[in-house]
Amino acid sequence: MTTTYFTATTLDGFLADPSDSLDWLLRQDFDEDGPFNVPVFLTGIGATVMGSTTYEWIVRRLRETGEDWPYEMPSWVMTSRELERVPGADLHFSKGNIRNAHAEMTAAAGGKDLWVIGGGDLAGQFADAGLLDEVVVSYAPVVLGAGRPLLPRRLDLELIDSARNGAFICGRYRVAGALTEDQ
Repeated sequence: MTTTYFTATTLDGFLADPSDSLDWLLRQDFDEDGPFNVPVFLTGIGATVMGSTTYEWIVRRLRETGEDWPYEMPSWVMTSRELERVPGADLHFSKGNIRNAHAEMTAAAGGKDLWVIGGGDLAGQFADAGLLDEVVVSYAPVVLGAGRPLLPRRLDLELIDSARNGAFICGRYRVAGALTEDQ
């Protein structure tokens, strides 16, 4: 079982702009059948986890589009506040220790992998706990200058695979551990 942070970012390393908008992402050219696509990735996922800001963005988007909850597998939302529930979604609201949520997710995943949807600080908490195995990033040809950072941690990563998909340059990295400088 692998825990993967699978996301998209701007060229300057932001997931969202300062007002948590992802409009920059939604207008990018991406081939759903190309490399590093979400549908193929999802076939191996047994549970997801996201932070409250990501969850609230998804809920707003569902209201705007009238679409249903996009994930069939159980989803954990890490939050310390009360959040609106999405009807029909298998949601688990959790706060506190990432290790507890990871253990619950692993039990629910049925041997499949775990997806850290976002945000960057949540992925960093998994990395801090030694629970993040891979980072898969699609880099968009956009520069925001400010916003929510991709991964606000010092990590050593090893490139495993890369490809182009539409406007994106995509990379899959193994998390080698915390970045340490030679003394």
